[in-house]
Amino acid sequence: MIPYGKQDINQNDIDAVIDVLKSNFLTQGPQVPRFEDIVKNYCGSKYAVAVNSATSALHIACLSLDLGKDDILWTSPISFVASSNAALYCGASVDFVDIDFNTNNISISELKKKLAYAEKEGLLPKVIIPVHMGGFSCDMEEIYKLSKQYNFKIIEDASHAIGGKYKNKPVGSCEYSDITVFSFHPVKIITSGEGGMALTNDKNLSMKMEILRTHGITRNKSHMSFKDEGDWYYEQIDLGLNYRMTEMQAALGYSQMNRIDDFVLKRNEHAIFYHKQLSKLNILLPATDPLIYSSYHLFIIKLSKPNPAKRRIIFDYMKKNNIGVNVHYIPIHLQPFYKKLNFKKGDFVTAEKYYDSALSIPLFSHIDQTSLEKVSNVLSSALELANKELL
Repeated sequence: MIPYGKQDINQNDIDAVIDVLKSNFLTQGPQVPRFEDIVKNYCGSKYAVAVNSATSALHIACLSLDLGKDDILWTSPISFVASSNAALYCGASVDFVDIDFNTNNISISELKKKLAYAEKEGLLPKVIIPVHMGGFSCDMEEIYKLSKQYNFKIIEDASHAIGGKYKNKPVGSCEYSDITVFSFHPVKIITSGEGGMALTNDKNLSMKMEILRTHGITRNKSHMSFKDEGDWYYEQIDLGLNYRMTEMQAALGYSQMNRIDDFVLKRNEHAIFYHKQLSKLNILLPATDPLIYSSYHLFIIKLSKPNPAKRRIIFDYMKKNNIGVNVHYIPIHLQPFYKKLNFKKGDFVTAEKYYDSALSIPLFSHIDQTSLEKVSNVLSSALELANKELL
């Protein structure tokens, strides 16, 4: 089976983890700050806070921006549910902005219309989470301009996008956002097994997230009510969580960062091959933009006309031929839990159109040429079969 995504682990990665296992620290040692430093320096941000998952990073990012009851967060309906769940963890309400069918990201035109209407109704969001779907950056400068006009905060959900660039600057620089969140799940660009990180240029947000990830506890004397009880002394100053990253995870992540540019370059080379091989098929290929360097976490094709029955035939045929395909993602507002929050089919028509046509085909840094050719050939055969069966 050729998987749709797969981690790339070498001997240096293995040795880095073994070294930690032989060390004095398995948690709360030197590896986590070391990993934070290499990521923030790579991205050009001032601060980084490593946690045990991107979901945790989204949660503490929302908390650090004081998102809570009576507040509203907007995000994309085409994302993993963590993007919107983070708001609910904080007691806030969630709404969505429909996507641009070409980019699969939040539609700027829909965002503008929704903000104008929300302003009239007194329902403006406190936070917006743009999602860089598949590694292709949202138009962050436009979203940033709107944030100044309508006074909302921005958390970039860049779970798919470390190693990518927007207008020649690394995703994660936070030039157009308050916080950027990365994921280090095994199928992402780099991995720490499980893990995530929140980047920011705001010192206060960074300090708050650091405290929140560790039960709300601090040993920083400048934050304490009492300062002279002894070196053992700590204080809980907020209601935090246990979202710490382990030393093993951080060591693996640090080792992986040494190859990130190579990972992303190879993903782009594979994407170029797919664009050439598949351009003659009656499908839509991922968007390209000279101002955006995608990390290509996913290579998402779309049927030229949405057709769930046709997509199912293609999906099943490729699986039968040992091609690991997937669908990213089911629109969040159509999930049973979100229907209980009064969302319904028809609320975000472009997202639903996307879902009825999308399919992720295999793409990872070390996929070989033979596998790429097989995926392309099997996809072509699958389309032929689907067309015949649906005549």
